[in-house]
Amino acid sequence: MAPTHSRIARRIAAIRESATLKVDAKAKALKAAGRPVISYAAGEPDFATPEHIVEAAAAATHDVKNHRYTPAAGLPDLREAIAEKTLRDSGLEVSPGQVIVTNGGKQAVYQAFQTIVDNGDEVLLPAPYWTTYPEVVRLAGGVPVEVFAGADQNYLVTVEQLEAARTERTKVLLFVSPSNPTGSVYSPEQTRAIGEWALEHGIWVITDEIYQALTYDGEKAVSIVEAVPALADTCILVNGVAKTYAMTGWRVGWMVGPQDAIAAAANLQSHLSSNVANVSQRAAIAALTGPQDAVATMREAFDRRRKVAVAELNRIPGMVTPTPTGAFYVYPDVTELLHREWKGVTPTTSLELADLILEKAEVAAVPGEAFGPSGYLRFSYALGDDELREGIQRLQRLFGAE
Repeated sequence: MAPTHSRIARRIAAIRESATLKVDAKAKALKAAGRPVISYAAGEPDFATPEHIVEAAAAATHDVKNHRYTPAAGLPDLREAIAEKTLRDSGLEVSPGQVIVTNGGKQAVYQAFQTIVDNGDEVLLPAPYWTTYPEVVRLAGGVPVEVFAGADQNYLVTVEQLEAARTERTKVLLFVSPSNPTGSVYSPEQTRAIGEWALEHGIWVITDEIYQALTYDGEKAVSIVEAVPALADTCILVNGVAKTYAMTGWRVGWMVGPQDAIAAAANLQSHLSSNVANVSQRAAIAALTGPQDAVATMREAFDRRRKVAVAELNRIPGMVTPTPTGAFYVYPDVTELLHREWKGVTPTTSLELADLILEKAEVAAVPGEAFGPSGYLRFSYALGDDELREGIQRLQRLFGAE
């Protein structure tokens, strides 16, 4: 009798492909085929990694101690630098022993949920959300519970919405500010209210602070543990060097949290991946402890592009683009562009609309279905100024902007 086992493990087969990477790969394939595609899909800075960081990495390649295994939880010098950065930017004092260095922020997100979520635990997931979050919740055996806030709320959920979604099985709230995909930033008052609500109900908070340094218009992304210090015992912070220092390919992230959770996560990492590449860790030390001039320069460029993107997209009739104050994305509501004919095509979802603009305008954007409900598109403005304008002008011609 033939075995009844599934050929591919069901939990793995159920994972959806990363929509952001899928769209970016499709755009790159069209470019390789000679199409002049402009892609707003990838969430990575278009700048080179600052030179002093590259030099530190180059020097590290010649140090034989970096050719060997090092502690799975990270180099002591880097864990200390991360602890200092956490105090400086998130207002939380931790020891280096409360830090784990991971292969990018994505591994930190994965391990955080694996560490504290049991089968059947519910995780409140404010939407729109980064496409990976619900998948890692499910891989941990948890149940993602979407709490949606639209453009009319600037994509920011309220305590009342969270309370309406809470049940006796709610264990974790995911809190992300600034947000991917929307660029929205919670005010200090909103952050404090949400943190106090989580504390009152004994709910863990996993907060992804990867875009923490990228804020505009005088905004500061106040960490939820700085707003509510009593959350420190039930909060895990996720961060990394990727976005702030244009180091997406170096693969260095981290998680910070209470001692018992970090010890458990370190045990998991010792079996999962061991240490992050030592040369990348040495580069991250240089990033965190060295000059920060390049960070300010990149942020100024993003700010300039942000203003252009919002102004020009809002010239398109039927496209409503709130002004983001963080990260490097805009997230227009495009529901008024649906169910109308454009170049012989009548899209009914933002997925179909994204396909239309890729085919007819040779512009790649990520549809809202990747981040929650349909009816939205995500555009990254982390690309060159000329391409940014040209791509939006193509959309303006397609949709009849004046």
